[in-house]
Amino acid sequence: MSYSYFCHPQALVESAHIGPDTRIWAFAHVLPGAHIGAACNICDHVFIENDVVIGDRVTIKNGVQIWDGMILEDDVFVGPNATFSNDPWPRSGKRPTDWPRLTVKRGASIGANATLLPGITIGERAMVGAGAVVTRSVEAGAVVVGNPARVVRYADEGGEGEGDRGGEGD
Repeated sequence: MSYSYFCHPQALVESAHIGPDTRIWAFAHVLPGAHIGAACNICDHVFIENDVVIGDRVTIKNGVQIWDGMILEDDVFVGPNATFSNDPWPRSGKRPTDWPRLTVKRGASIGANATLLPGITIGERAMVGAGAVVTRSVEAGAVVVGNPARVVRYADEGGEGEGDRGGEGD
């Protein structure tokens, strides 16, 4: 079978909605309802559920699961082993009727091992630091770190830090 995207022979891709020039690596699993844009890089051991929309030029590093109700807009970076949650009251055998949306806006970055709770939005060009636990929405351009995640500074238009505008003691 010929694709306009690269699919490693050890990947399981059930979706027909994969954009051109996307690369899906070994042991990734993409369910049939997922929509993935162009020029994305889906690394090893990534799981992508059905009710998911992934924009163009998105990078999802190893060991990440993208659950129902998630939207990753264009140019998003998700670091290794970042964890997303889509159920605000998880109980075995009980599923919500609607999944709360978790949206990561254009150009935002999620650091390695960060944890994001359901129903939040990460603003454009925001940066979530490695290991941060994000319990509420993050505004555009904010850099958040810690548990719970707090704003420590803001990024400029190019994504570089502008210096300290908040954080401890504020």
